[in-house]
Amino acid sequence: MTVDPPDPVELRVYATDDIGSFDDLYRREYRPLLRLAWSLTGRRDLGEELVQETMLTVHRRWSEVSGYSAPGAYARRLLLNAATSAWRRRGSEAKALGRLRPVESAEPAPPPDDELWSAVRSLPERQAQAVALHYIDDRSIDDIAEVLDIAASTVKVHLHRGRIALTNALGTQEGER
Repeated sequence: MTVDPPDPVELRVYATDDIGSFDDLYRREYRPLLRLAWSLTGRRDLGEELVQETMLTVHRRWSEVSGYSAPGAYARRLLLNAATSAWRRRGSEAKALGRLRPVESAEPAPPPDDELWSAVRSLPERQAQAVALHYIDDRSIDDIAEVLDIAASTVKVHLHRGRIALTNALGTQEGER
């Protein structure tokens, strides 16, 4: 069954994670999850694959997940774990290929903001996740804390350190944003 994701306006209506059915969750969370996965992996195709795997896992466990207070947060946690695994797998594969033969890049030219998201992906794992959840998924500090299963104060530290690292990496001044 193919379900078209909702319009962005509809996403704001469901910001509080109303439980509803799995179909409701899918419609509400597909696009935000895809933006999050794409920003963390740098590839739309891989992001789509990770979102589909995440939603499949949520669907298989729906009888349990529907009882959670925030199934969307659970889906984000699954997605972040899958993105981390994919990143590690890509690194291992690249090292293995590098030992076999020189790597030739067949990827198309990066999008205009790829410098920013490359810098985000180069941050330590939790900083990258916090930055992506905050700026791509537009999540509050408390929401991010719930998704990452850490204290809100720890989220603030990760965001602060991530912003400093991005400022240094991109060479921007605090007032230039």
